[in-house]
Amino acid sequence: MTHPPADLLFTGGPIMTMDAARTWASSLAVRDGRIVAVGHDEVKDLIGPRTEIVDLRGRLLLPGFQDAHIHAVMGGVELGQCDLTGTTTQQEYVRRVRTYADAHPGKGWIIGSGWSMESFEGGVPRRDLLDTVVPDRPVYLTNRDHHGAWVNTRALELAGITATTPDPADGRIERDADGSPIGMLQEGAMTLVGALLPAVTPQERLDGLLRAQRLLHSLGITAWQDALVAGSDGYPDVSDAYLTAARDGLLTATVVGALWWARGRGSEQIDDLLERRDRLTTGRLRSGTVKIMQDGVAENFTAAMTGPYLDACGCATDNSGISFIDPAALKEYAAALDALGFQMHFHALGDRAVREALDAVQAARTANGQRDTRPHLAHLQVVHPDDIPRFRTLGATANIQPLWAAHEPQMDELTIPFLDPERVTWQYPFGDLLRAGVTLAAGSDWPVSSPDPLKGIHVAVNRIVPGHEAKPFLPEQALDLTAALAAYTAGAAYVNHLDDTGSLRPGNRADLVVLNRNPFEGPADAIADTHVALTYVDGTRVHTAPDA
Repeated sequence: MTHPPADLLFTGGPIMTMDAARTWASSLAVRDGRIVAVGHDEVKDLIGPRTEIVDLRGRLLLPGFQDAHIHAVMGGVELGQCDLTGTTTQQEYVRRVRTYADAHPGKGWIIGSGWSMESFEGGVPRRDLLDTVVPDRPVYLTNRDHHGAWVNTRALELAGITATTPDPADGRIERDADGSPIGMLQEGAMTLVGALLPAVTPQERLDGLLRAQRLLHSLGITAWQDALVAGSDGYPDVSDAYLTAARDGLLTATVVGALWWARGRGSEQIDDLLERRDRLTTGRLRSGTVKIMQDGVAENFTAAMTGPYLDACGCATDNSGISFIDPAALKEYAAALDALGFQMHFHALGDRAVREALDAVQAARTANGQRDTRPHLAHLQVVHPDDIPRFRTLGATANIQPLWAAHEPQMDELTIPFLDPERVTWQYPFGDLLRAGVTLAAGSDWPVSSPDPLKGIHVAVNRIVPGHEAKPFLPEQALDLTAALAAYTAGAAYVNHLDDTGSLRPGNRADLVVLNRNPFEGPADAIADTHVALTYVDGTRVHTAPDA
């Protein structure tokens, strides 16, 4: 029987399939956007007069990378604002703010993001620095994890924030000894100023999405889960950008949109979520996930822990973080969402938040039985050892952000000194989760950190930030290269319910990435030197590196 020729054929290099039936191959054929054959020389029988042949030249071919937790529109919009990423010096922050303000004299607000908490004593910047360069216009700059905002005096004045302004229940205004606000707003307090920001226009959101999509394709990413598509609680609603792109054929990636669970509301919001799920599912966009933010972050002591944070002297405080949603209510909400077929995507950073999220998944399983809703818990900075096997038992995926699992100032200066020593050893337990049989999916949380999967894979394997000279952070929790790649391919595809992606087997979509080299052939500490040469979505090339 003669088969029609392939449209596209890859040969001449290693092909890692992520398919247990055939782990490695050397040739792969594509027809009509789908993989039709994987193997060796026999696949070349599908070469026809119009077949495009891609010579891998020893480079590694993989399934397209997927990001299981990202904020693509937010990241794309911020690329066009005052960008403070890529540096940790106060002088450079101030220079960039001045340069941006001078270049945009007509902007009523100076808005940006990307500064690091490690740049300031205690992770807390002061308004005075901003006042020196922009005294007459309000400034609002979120830090790289987007759980805090640095503002100037003018912004505080416009918001009416004074020494007598009470802290909101879900946040904190950082203050001087006399109660005066110093210019740093934590968590829910961000909205006191954030609510005054000029609205981002629909065109700016669409431009941001397309800007992000180009960047992500250049990094080999063919699909992602946006962890905050339709937001509230001070977070933006970016769903219109996705809807427009999906309807107009501008969306080349496949996107799973996570709908925000408003923590100030209860189960009455479920009808709204059902309406959004239907409205925001079209073309390459599906929105059947609900994002539940259960706690904050460790650096500002809002991640929910099972024990108290320590003070600067190493003594226990009366603070163990914030559970944004009452744990008993969370169980009720989880059961209701699961019964309606929603996937739950939990932000769970501290070990108490992880336990509360797992308890909620267990409540859903008890109420509804084992359903294919694929709940996942993201971030997992601190996980109590007793809870690690529960992921597998409950069918919950560990959604990991590998770039954070390394020694760097934010870890060494703002986290480790304030955690109980035993709890320090429970951080980012990727190895223990894998050994327990837990499914791992990987994401970046961009723009919180780099969206480059290869940098994340480097840290997952080495537990060291690329280019940094440091000892590995809890090296017993490292992954091998195969497991790390699987988390960014098959694991993320599983979380995204994209079962015809994530592995290279006949019938699957031809979402593919070609690296410029085979990282298995070099030392582990050179993984981050690898970059993407070619990216394909449904067999169509969406990125070509200059040296490809």
